[in-house]
Amino acid sequence: MWGRNVYDSISKFLQFQLTVNIVAVIVAFTGACITQDSPLKAVQMLWVNLIMDTFASLALATEPPTEALLLRKPYGRNKPLISRTMMKNILGHAVYQLTLIFTLLFVGEELAHARCSAHERL
Repeated sequence: MWGRNVYDSISKFLQFQLTVNIVAVIVAFTGACITQDSPLKAVQMLWVNLIMDTFASLALATEPPTEALLLRKPYGRNKPLISRTMMKNILGHAVYQLTLIFTLLFVGEELAHARCSAHERL
C-alpha cells in the first residue's frame, strides 16, 4: 500500500513540476524573443521554483495511503513513469497557463486601462 502511494505521489509531483517548468521556460524564451526582455528575471525564476518545489513536495509527501490503492492492479516494471494521460494533462495545463500569462503580458495593460476608464464613467 505504501509503495503504491509513493509511486502515485512521485507521478503527481512529476506532472506538476513538468507543467510548471515547461510554462516557465516557454514564457522566459518567448518573452525574451518578443519583448527583448525576459518577463521573469533569474531571481524570480529561482523563487518560483523554490516555492513550487517546496509546496508540491509537502503536499504530496503528506498524502496518506488509502485502502483503494490495493484494489487496482499493480503497475508493471516496464510501465513508463509519465503515462499518455499524464502527458495530455501536462500539455493541456501548460497551454491553459500560457494562454493566461501571455494574455496578461501582451494585452493586460489595455485590459486594465479599459476597466479603469469604464469604472470612471460610472
